[in-house]
Amino acid sequence: MVRFTADHKVYIKILYWGMANSGKTTTVDTLYRLTKENEKDIAPTGNLTKISMASGSTLYFDRGIFMSTKQKSRGKVFYHVYTVAGQRRFSPLRKKIFKGTDGVIFTVDSQTHFFEDNIESLKELKNITRGKLIKEIPIIIMLNKQDLTEVIGEEDFKQVLKDEKLWFEPEDKLYRWNPIIYPTCALYEKRSNVYRSFSECARRTGLYQIYGDGEAPIGDNIKDFREF
Repeated sequence: MVRFTADHKVYIKILYWGMANSGKTTTVDTLYRLTKENEKDIAPTGNLTKISMASGSTLYFDRGIFMSTKQKSRGKVFYHVYTVAGQRRFSPLRKKIFKGTDGVIFTVDSQTHFFEDNIESLKELKNITRGKLIKEIPIIIMLNKQDLTEVIGEEDFKQVLKDEKLWFEPEDKLYRWNPIIYPTCALYEKRSNVYRSFSECARRTGLYQIYGDGEAPIGDNIKDFREF
C-alpha cells in the first residue's frame, strides 16, 4: 500500500503483470531509457534490478525506482516499479511480489494465438486481488506487440474485461474507473504508449489515495479528475 513518511516522501508500488514473454521487462527497460534521456514527469533513480534466465526471461522479478519531477521541494513521490515472472511455475512468487501493490499495468501479448493464455493470467490476477481490482487497485491494460500481424484488438479485450466483471456500464458508480486499453509496442525503437500507460496508472493511484482514501473515488465533489 502507499506509504507516507515523516519527511514528506510518498512511496507507491506499481506492478506489471502478464503472461510469460508479454513484454513486461522490455516495457520497463523502455520506460527507464525514455525517462532518463527525455524530460518527463518522472525520472529513474539508480539502475534497474534484474534477475533473469539465460533466455532473458524474468526469473524472479525486475525492479526500478522512479521519482516524480513535479514536486520541486517537499512531498517527493517515488514509484517502486516491479514486473512478475510470467511462467506458470512462478505462481507462488507472483503472489509474494503482488503484496503491497497500489496499481497494476496488465501487459497483454497481443498475438491472437496467445488469447487464452492472456485470459488465464488475468484470472490469476483477479484471484490474487480478491475483488480489489478497480475498486481499490486501479488497472491499466497494455495491448502489447501491436506492431505484429494478427493481433488482439481493443474491442476484443474489452469483451474479456466484461466477461471477467472488470468493466462497468455507464450507470455504475465505477464506470469512470474502467481500465483504459492502450495499444502499445514496448520496443524502444518502435515505442508506443509505454510512458502514457504508466503515467495514467500512476495518476489513478494518486487519485485513489487523495480523493478516495485508498479506494476508487465516488461522487460529484471532484471537479475534474483530468487536472490531477
